[in-house]
Formats: sequence, structure tokens, C-alpha cells
Amino acid sequence: MSGLRLDGLRRAMEGVMASVLATCDANGIPNVSMISQVHYVDPERVALSYQFFNKTRRNVMETRRATVLVTDPETLGHFRLALAYEGTETAGPLFESMKAKLAGIASHHGVEDVFRLLGSDVYRVLSVEAVPGPVVPLVTNRPSLLAATRRTCAALDACADLDELLDCTTACLDRDFGIGCSMVLMAGGEAGRLYAVASRGYPVTGVGAEVAPGEGVIGVAARENAPIRIGHMTREYRYGEALSDSARRSGLVADAPRRIAFPGLAAPRSQIALPIAEAGCVVGVLFAEAGEINCFGYEEEDALALVAGHLAARMALLRQETQEETPAEAMSPAPADGQLTVRYFRADQSVFLDRDYLIKGVAGAILWRLLREHLANGRNEFTTRELRLDPALRLPAHSENLDARLILLRKRLDEREARLRIEKAGRGRFRLVAACSLALEEPDAGEAAG
Repeated sequence: MSGLRLDGLRRAMEGVMASVLATCDANGIPNVSMISQVHYVDPERVALSYQFFNKTRRNVMETRRATVLVTDPETLGHFRLALAYEGTETAGPLFESMKAKLAGIASHHGVEDVFRLLGSDVYRVLSVEAVPGPVVPLVTNRPSLLAATRRTCAALDACADLDELLDCTTACLDRDFGIGCSMVLMAGGEAGRLYAVASRGYPVTGVGAEVAPGEGVIGVAARENAPIRIGHMTREYRYGEALSDSARRSGLVADAPRRIAFPGLAAPRSQIALPIAEAGCVVGVLFAEAGEINCFGYEEEDALALVAGHLAARMALLRQETQEETPAEAMSPAPADGQLTVRYFRADQSVFLDRDYLIKGVAGAILWRLLREHLANGRNEFTTRELRLDPALRLPAHSENLDARLILLRKRLDEREARLRIEKAGRGRFRLVAACSLALEEPDAGEAAG
């Protein structure tokens, strides 16, 4: 390879400007075509989108050689890459990342129903050559991503508990990166779904909103444990009512009254989702979006991947620290004000306050357990340890998400301005506060027992 570095040309591989691919058949007869996407894989490899079985594809299979011309959309500089074909991937992180980007490119050009990725053709780059010609001087007024990452990681290090850490993450994306709309979702929901535990920049927080595996950029990033991003609005990766209807029809989510609407932008044009992983296991997803096109490139992906990795490390450390319980602070009971009827449906562990839906799943089962103990013996202080050891709660194997579920429950109660709330009472301890008398109902208990 020449002195030019492939990773310095990543702007030219965003799909903003079409690339030109040249091949020859076994007899040396050339063929030139436009290609939708050249994807950066690593400092020595790129991947080209395989969409059609045509003359270009036949030539590559015969000679295993190609040349592609890419263009930097900001400087208009052209670069020629000599390539050697290595293989084709039809599934996995690389394929899904290219599929998402191609869907955005196709949507931008109005050909969503035509552009379908059949495979990701991986090539080793043999040489990189700058094509002589005029270029536009690069002028940028963007914030330093390295400095933004450093400030964000320092802020996360200063957080004392998971609740503060999650809110700090979205606040730092706004303050340091200029990303106004973001959220953190945790894995471990029912049927493998993720659920939002923190958000910023939306009219409603959407805390508790769920995303199914493989659904949009969030679900694909979690399933593949790889960053997924798009630079243009696309039907396939858009969250909204139509997507929720589809999920309900397929049985992935409950009926409409027992769900929380996804809080995303009505018309996002750029989205990025980065897995939050511990020891190779995805425990959550960091998600950001914007109303402008092409807001998240390779550089932003690298920076936010570092933030997601640091967030995972801080979550693990704080979880270890909360294993040690500290004494609870003394508190006077709140005066009773009326009555609240809490209904629990065992089938999906959903909880309703009077007739209004609150939460379901493990978080619902936790609240029901607390309320029953509170009414049975007046108890209002609990520990996370006892919940982890309670088999009746059916906590998943990765019960480290228990703290996140308690945060979810607390935020949902706060949002509803319910006369119930969850408060911290020390390390590894929390308190149930009821400012009214409570009546508990379990309408389907008899059916379940029978």
C-alpha cells in the first residue's frame, strides 16, 4: 500500500457520493459501473455492497480483482483503491452495518424497494492512490471529538450511582458532543427486548419503552454487538406506530394499553446505536439521533463507542460497590391522602394504578412484591440483595440489571406523579413511600391458580 492511509479516507466511504467500480473479465475486457457503498472495515480492508448478479459480479468471481474510485464529499478529492477479493458475508455485524447504511442511501434517493443488500464483498486493499486534480480546502468548525470523549469519561467517573450515571451520559452527549436527542436502553427485558432507562431531548422521556431484538438500529446493534448507523431517514429502521403495530401482531409486545410509546424523533434523518457490552455480552445500547442528514460518521462512531465502553466499565464497578449495604436514613411516614387501587396481572406482570397502565415485566413484579409486603407487615425499606435472591421475581440470568429496573420503576412513578414513589435509602437499599392508603387487586389470580 502507498503512503496514504486507508483510515484517513473514511469520509469518502460514507456513501454521500457514489463510487465507481472497474473490473475486467478473464479476457481482459473492462467493465465500469457505479456502486452504492464502499464500507471501511479496518486499515487493510474495505467491503463493497453486493446487490445484483451482473457483469461486475461475474468479473470479480473470475479474476478476484477490482479497482474502485472514491470521492471525499468535503474536499472533492478522488482516490483510487486497488482491491483483491477475499470473500462475501451474508450475515453478521458487517453485513447488518452495511445493510442499514444502504437502506438510508436508498431512502435518500427514493429507491428503497430496489436497493437490497445481498452480501458484503470483503476486499484487501493492495494500494491507495490520490488522483491528480483540484481539491477544496477542508474547513471545519466541529468540536474536537477527542476532547469531548475525554470530558465525558471524566464526568462518568465522578458519578456515585447508576441512576446518576445514566442521566449523566445523555447530558454529556448534549453538552460535549452537541447531540441533543439520545437515550440509554438496558438489555434483559422480556423476550430479549431492551427498555429505555434514560433519555434526553424529547417531549416525553419514554422511560420503559421497549425495543425488540433486531428492531431498528437499536435492536440490530444489540443483536449483532456492533455499532449500527444510518445517515438518511428510512422506513425499515424507523421507530413509530407502524412498527409497534407490527410487533404487536407478531406477539413481541403486549396490547396497546400495556406499552409505553418509543420517544424518538418523528422524522429522524440520522441515527446511531452502539452496544454497551461487558465481557462480550451486550447489557445495553447507547442511542442517538438527529433531524439532519449524515450527522454521525466514522469519527463520531469511534468516539461514541469509547463512551459506550467506558459506560459499561462504570456500570460494572458501581454494581460491585452496591453489593455492600449501608444503613438507611431515618424518615417520617408520609401522611395518607385518599386511596390508590393497584391492579396486577400475573400473565405479563403488568401493573395499573387505578385504571392507568404503569409498567410490566420484572419491574412490575418487583413493585407488586413490595406493595404486598408493605400491606402485610408495614415494611417500607428493602435491599437489592433480597430481590436478587427471590426466585419468585424470575430475574434473568444477568440480574445485574436489577438496579436499572429499580431506576425504571422509580422514574415511571415520578412521571405519573403517583402517590407512590421509590427512594434511595443507602447503598444497596431503597424505600417504598406511599402517600395514600392502598388497595391491591389481582384480577387474573384465580385463572392462573386454576
